[in-house]
Amino acid sequence: MSRKENLAPLTSASTRRQVIAAMGIALGSLATASSVWGEPQQQTMKDLPGTDANRSRTSVHQEIDFKASPERIYGALLDSKQFATFTGMPAEIDPKAGGAFSMFGGLIVGRNVELISNGRVVQAWRPTHWDAGVYSIVRFELKPQGSGTTLVLDHTGFPEGEFDHLDSGWKVRYWEPLKKFVA
Repeated sequence: MSRKENLAPLTSASTRRQVIAAMGIALGSLATASSVWGEPQQQTMKDLPGTDANRSRTSVHQEIDFKASPERIYGALLDSKQFATFTGMPAEIDPKAGGAFSMFGGLIVGRNVELISNGRVVQAWRPTHWDAGVYSIVRFELKPQGSGTTLVLDHTGFPEGEFDHLDSGWKVRYWEPLKKFVA
């Protein structure tokens, strides 16, 4: 039986050391669960099956240009009301380091690991159909470009077989509606 770690619960009063320790557990879970990733994953959210070339990929890199400031993009990603408005689905986001989030009506959950105001958001992130305790890391880097922003997404450490679903999901569920929202 594979060993999996749960992300330690954090409160809003958690210290930075507790947040870092919890992320160490989450990252350790990602490293030690690598043998689990080769096993079939229970899927409740079916999408198109992954292509053969992408089945073993466990990271996504995307760069998206927005005609809005980094402050506007940062706020939309971390404010529950704005996020729910642009995605059209319920969201609860605690916009602090260590704060928990539940997005898309509870289909995506996790914790904010690192927040640099208007510059970076790093999250321990997981769809609820993944095995318990399996988290990936999502990093949004916001780079000013004139009056707009280039958002660099790096999503790493997710289970094999998820690439095609996640790669298209970021575009359809995040970037297209966010572009309309901030326009």
